Amino acid sequence: MLFTGKGDGGTTKTFGNSQPVSKSSAIAEALGSMDEINSFLGLCKVHIAAPFISVNGMTGPKIVHAIQQNLFTIQAELAGADKRVGEEKVKEAETLINTIESILPPITTFFISGGTELAALFDVARTIARRAERRVVAVKEEGNRPLDAHTLAYMNRLSSLLYALARLSNYISGITEEPPSYK
Repeated sequence: MLFTGKGDGGTTKTFGNSQPVSKSSAIAEALGSMDEINSFLGLCKVHIAAPFISVNGMTGPKIVHAIQQNLFTIQAELAGADKRVGEEKVKEAETLINTIESILPPITTFFISGGTELAALFDVARTIARRAERRVVAVKEEGNRPLDAHTLAYMNRLSSLLYALARLSNYISGITEEPPSYK
């Protein structure tokens, strides 16, 4: 069944919690933002072309799929399940970022989003991930959900990883990143 009608009054329930919460609450906002970034990453994943560089033995689609799996774990934690991403997932993200960064020219300025369609998609994903991170932090600050420190660290690394993937997408395609002119 795709609907129950139970949320028609503007409330929903989360894992292990019999009390309804407002659909505009911090937890509902965080869960919605996590769903949004996960869904958008699905779009990024299907746009990755075959010649994408393998990074640490993982193809582009596998990297994105692993991120999506981690986001589902974080969503479960936010909803109240006994699930955590753990330090190893943060380290995996950091290793991917560092490996990609070692392939690319150094960053000396901001870049205007675009270049390839995939790079632009990863840039949009990066901004959605930042919003999701802000929503997750709001849940922690509200104090209604104890969130693991590695969850917050992973959410912080996620936007850096997506930025690295955007830059890598342009680099693979021979696109030179364009800095803003500030004119």
